[in-house]
Parts: sequence; structure tokens; C-alpha cells
Amino acid sequence: MLTAIVGINWGDEGKGRMVDFLCSQYDIVVRYQGGNNAGHTVVNERGKFIMNLLPSGILHPSTVNVMGPGMVIDLEHLCREIRGLAEKGIKVTPANLKISHQATICFPYHVRQDILEEERLGSKKYGSTRRGIAPVYADKYIKKGIRMGDLLYPETLREKLDSIVQWKNLLIHKGYNDRPIATGEMLQWLQINGEPLLPFICDVSDHLEKAVMENKNILFEAQLGALRDIDYGIYPYTTSSTTLASFATTGAGIPWAKLDNIIGIMKAYSSCVGEGPFVAEFFGEEGSRLREAGGEYGAATGRPRRVGAFDIPASRYGIKVQGANEIALTKLDVLSYLEKIPVCVAYEIDGEITDRFPTGDRLLKAKPVFEFMDGWQCDISSCRKKEDLPAAAAAYIRFIEERTECRIRYVSVGAERDAIIDLAMA
Repeated sequence: MLTAIVGINWGDEGKGRMVDFLCSQYDIVVRYQGGNNAGHTVVNERGKFIMNLLPSGILHPSTVNVMGPGMVIDLEHLCREIRGLAEKGIKVTPANLKISHQATICFPYHVRQDILEEERLGSKKYGSTRRGIAPVYADKYIKKGIRMGDLLYPETLREKLDSIVQWKNLLIHKGYNDRPIATGEMLQWLQINGEPLLPFICDVSDHLEKAVMENKNILFEAQLGALRDIDYGIYPYTTSSTTLASFATTGAGIPWAKLDNIIGIMKAYSSCVGEGPFVAEFFGEEGSRLREAGGEYGAATGRPRRVGAFDIPASRYGIKVQGANEIALTKLDVLSYLEKIPVCVAYEIDGEITDRFPTGDRLLKAKPVFEFMDGWQCDISSCRKKEDLPAAAAAYIRFIEERTECRIRYVSVGAERDAIIDLAMA
């Protein structure tokens, strides 16, 4: 079974906790795109964990974890993440972590470039996490990147890096008038942070191909959501990689493989980190109450997330572009304080009502059209079967399922690993 776990909306939907929940059914978990610009939060019996780069399956001792060629990897951040897990008793070894030799390295100069450009843009900034993601993907696609496999060949690495540094200084030193990058400094950074990772670097395609042929179960873990996809998201307020399930096997290293299942993750309300149109957004006291109830602060940055009502047009669009065949609805318990629950069912654009998600500048004109559902105003965190849910909560789930036209399979009612209801279970 090859299954992708993907975000339906703007990211931060709860993909990490669903990967952690389903991991026991899978042999391998693969991160196939992105870098350390988003975080997957998992709460289990060992505590609370935030993974920015490592696949969420790393918390399961029997699971092999793969970082695919579609990723961009900040070596310093990854080493720090591995050390943090070790301090909590989680062992990371070449047996349970394999890093693609084709993944691209995110250097400190990528981070500097990211910060310099956001500061130059000022009020017109894109809302970058300032972790170098856009610059490193740009370098990858103009063939000026250093890959993980280059660390295995130090005799040619310096020449490659020196050529790139000379080119990069044309932008950072002469363009932004910032201090120049030194090749020696970057080589020292590679030595300190790259050497500990050498045992993990391999051709992950060989490992995954063998696993597919042996009919092993593989889970593909996405970062961010459909609306942040570089092609189909709210461009230019997107990430710089492909967040869609259609890229899962390609970004993992086995482009010929076909997915069997696509599970889309979406919250029972909306949240968004970063800039860009967010039609159903709450402001003022309404937004503050929902943000605090849901603990809505970015796992990667700590930034307060923008929050709002569940958005039917955006979610239906996300489901479509992801090709999701079932949904996990997370954080339903957060809405328990509301007497009436607003749902954005359509947009008003230039005086017309539409239930379709617009693209381009039309989205900037969109205003939300709300319907209100009855709240349940009771604690549902102990519910473990669909029969345990209050009638109003069950009605809210059915309403979202019908309007988004996709079956809701899982519902989370708390942060703990077992606080999930499988609606398919009798």
C-alpha cells in the first residue's frame, strides 16, 4: 500500500499527527518535498515533538524514514533536530533514517538571501519563514545547487562550491551590499554539520524500489498544503516546491510508482501562517479566542497563525488538486466553546456569489458568505467512537463532508496519539 498524507488548505492542518497515528501500519515514511520551513507537531506518550525536516515516522522504532530527492536540507538544522530527539531517548541511526544523495543542501547564504529580500520588500513581503527555502529551490532549478551526494566527494566539492560562492556574491555582496560570503567559511560549515550525516546518505531509490517490489507499505508525508503549492496555490504567496500528492513518488525517488490512497488533512476551522488572501479570516476578539483555543502558533516559526471559519470553496479546491479520496478532519474539539459555528460556504466577488475557488487577482476581491451551524458546547476530547459524539458535532462533520464532496474517515478530538475517531469503525 502506497499512501500519501497531504494538506488540503494552507498548511499546518495536522499532517504530522496523522502520520504518527497511522505509522504502525506502514514500514516506511518518506518526506518528499520542502525543507525546515514548516513543522509537524506530534504528541505521544514520550512528550511533544516538533519535526521540521525529519519524517514524523522517526518516533516509531520499527519504521524506516526517508528524506527524498525532492527535499532541501539545512544540515545544521537537521543535526540539531537529531540531537534534540536523542536527548529525549529517540535513536536516529542509518538503519531508521536514509537521506537521498540527490537532495539539495540549504546553505547559510540561502538564509541570508531570503532575509535580505524580505527586508527589501518591506510591506510587500511574501511572508517567508526566512529559512532560505525559495533561494535554495531557485538555485536547484538553475543548476547551481550542492547536493547531499557531493559531501561524499570532497576532492571536487571545493571547486563546485567556490564557483557558486563567486556567483552568489554578485547578488549578496554587490547587489544587497551585504558582507561577502567566503568559500572557506562555507566549507567549514559543511565539515561541522555534514560529516555527522555522511553515514545516512545513500541512493534511496534503490531502497524504495526494493520495498515496493516486496509489497511493503509506504507512507508519503507532505509539507504545507495545496493552497501553498508553487503551481496551484495562491501564487506568489506559496512555498517553492510542489506540495501535491501527484509529486509524492517523484519527490521520494520512485517516479514510476503509483499511489493507492491519498488522505487529505484539513482542520475543522481554517488557519494560515504567512501573507496572502485568506477569505474566511477572523479578526479582533473573534480571532484571538479561536487562536488561543487552538494554540495556533507556527511550529517552525512561533508566529501567531491567522485563523478563520472552515472554508468550503478553498477546501473543495484543495481536495480536487490533491486528488484526495478520504479526509482526516483535525482539531474538532477546539470548536467546543462556540454556541454557533460559522462556515464559509461561498464567496462574493464583484456582487456575484460563487462556490468555486478563484485564482489570481479575483481571489483578492472575495468576501466570505457564511452559514451557521449549532455548536455542542461540551468537552468531546474523550470521544473515541462516532456514537460518542454529540449530535451537533456529528451534524457539523456531515455538513462539511457533503459540501466538500469527499468522505471524512478520521476525526481528531485532541492532540494525543489516540484522540482520533475512525468513522469507518463500527
